[in-house]
Amino acid sequence: MTRLDLLKRVQKRKRQIGLTIDNIAKLSNLGNRTITRFLAGEDVKMSTVESVTHLLGLDFAGNETLSINELEQNRAKEKAIYMVSLVQDTSSLEQQGLDNKQLNLLIEQAKDSFLHQHQKSLWIS
Repeated sequence: MTRLDLLKRVQKRKRQIGLTIDNIAKLSNLGNRTITRFLAGEDVKMSTVESVTHLLGLDFAGNETLSINELEQNRAKEKAIYMVSLVQDTSSLEQQGLDNKQLNLLIEQAKDSFLHQHQKSLWIS
């Protein structure tokens, strides 16, 4: 596979998911300029290629390692865990923390909310 083939697959996946350069940069902990250079076909570090392709559920050759549905499920769960952990940390300080069963229920509810009601904010970091 050529670099051009990889870039085409990355661009296609980026459009399918609806990610912006800014989203990719933030979620992969890279700079906007680095992402712009990569997407323009300029030389970048292998670690940059790895970070971007991994984020998009692709391997180094641009082959799908995770479906878009799996990516969305994973991202929704990450965000849900983060949001619930904020509530749990605050509640714990007030000695009103939730047990594991309640936490898991809140995580699932938040995950479903991200997937169905707040999908536009799914990839915003």
